[in-house]
Amino acid sequence: MLLALLLAAAPLLGQQAAAPAPTPVATPAPVATPAPVATPKPGAVRVVMTTSKGAITLELDPAAAPVTTANFLRYVDARRLDGIDFFRSMRLDWGPGLIQAGQHSVAKLYPPIRHEPTTQTGLHHTEGAISMGRLKPGDARADFSITVGDMTGLDAHPEQAGDNLGYAVFGHVVEGMDVVRAIWSGPRDPNAGAGAMKGEMLKPPVRILTVRRAS
Repeated sequence: MLLALLLAAAPLLGQQAAAPAPTPVATPAPVATPAPVATPKPGAVRVVMTTSKGAITLELDPAAAPVTTANFLRYVDARRLDGIDFFRSMRLDWGPGLIQAGQHSVAKLYPPIRHEPTTQTGLHHTEGAISMGRLKPGDARADFSITVGDMTGLDAHPEQAGDNLGYAVFGHVVEGMDVVRAIWSGPRDPNAGAGAMKGEMLKPPVRILTVRRAS
């Protein structure tokens, strides 16, 4: 905001009055143009997740991950994701991380689904990927995460020993990564959570108000 300069109107004795300084003219600020939202991939399904921090638009890929996408949309269409929370923010020392949400009411859970690894779907944990949470392959239900930065270590890595099937990516954020990052950078309780998740619980959690298919 420009501040007006106040000049004395009366001249000093024996001197000519100073001419008033010209008022600076502000250069008009450029009008911000919203970033274009990419055209939906053929066959993709978009959903809008409205949170207390703002809206996140997700593009789901039923062609690549049919089982996982159908499971998520089943919860969306039954409105069983309305009112749940983003409760976790994982932040790795070298930069990336994720936010996690889920339906934890047993009465609102559907049976677990078959695991679709990234080696099968061709999808990866790049910035803004949404994938299902699980403890072991084939027990995913309603917990999901959205990545902040690239987290390809969460992909399937069959060359490694042990549980190497990773997590099932089924879509990505096409609008609202600023909201994802706002949730991710929120305050956390250093004492809440168990095991590897200790200190990663958001305080307060961020409410998901509604999740709907985009019109």
